[in-house]
Amino acid sequence: MKKIALVTFIILLIDQASKIYVKTHFELSKFPNDSVEVFSWFKLTFVENPGMAYGFEFGGLLGKYFLVIIRVFLIAGMVYLFKKWLQRGESNYLIIPMAIIFAGAIGNLIDGMFYGLIFDHGTVYDETAKHWMPYDGMAKLVPFGNGYSHFMKGCVVDMLHFPLVDWTVPESWPLIGGKQIEFFKYIFNVADSAITIGAALLLIFRKKAFPNGLEF
Repeated sequence: MKKIALVTFIILLIDQASKIYVKTHFELSKFPNDSVEVFSWFKLTFVENPGMAYGFEFGGLLGKYFLVIIRVFLIAGMVYLFKKWLQRGESNYLIIPMAIIFAGAIGNLIDGMFYGLIFDHGTVYDETAKHWMPYDGMAKLVPFGNGYSHFMKGCVVDMLHFPLVDWTVPESWPLIGGKQIEFFKYIFNVADSAITIGAALLLIFRKKAFPNGLEF
């Protein structure tokens, strides 16, 4: 259990430190976004998303509540599985990738559950417009419970942006002339990266992670 706790702690520390720094030092409403170019292929670009990983949204405010609840149940289920796997002496090829995924899931859950309680500004849902509304300026940390919103109404902070390809199609091209093509256009965070890396490691080492097949 110590290695699970260590992996989870390190990833959560990096994830939350990067989110808090970006949220308190970048302005959300700048157009197109508050962004700092680190390299030509890597930027820190501040966005907030109320839904799933990589900026996807799901069903407005009710969808947000649903996702938070699902994440809580998934994390609880993973704790149960960790206990079983450790008792069975499962290898690190299973335990470590799952711990990385576990940390990523907790990282985004923290944002959704608590960021509305600890920051003075954040993206909020407008019931009239049925749309998530951004804010002006930089956010500040405030005493717990004195934030801009309520429990489970916070938004996930994203900042990792890798525009490896950023190209405008020549106007002379039929149908798609003038279109902007960007890869990778999605902006994400350390928690999203952890989930993706953990899943990739399980896929790469699946024969060693699951020598007897998928058993729970």
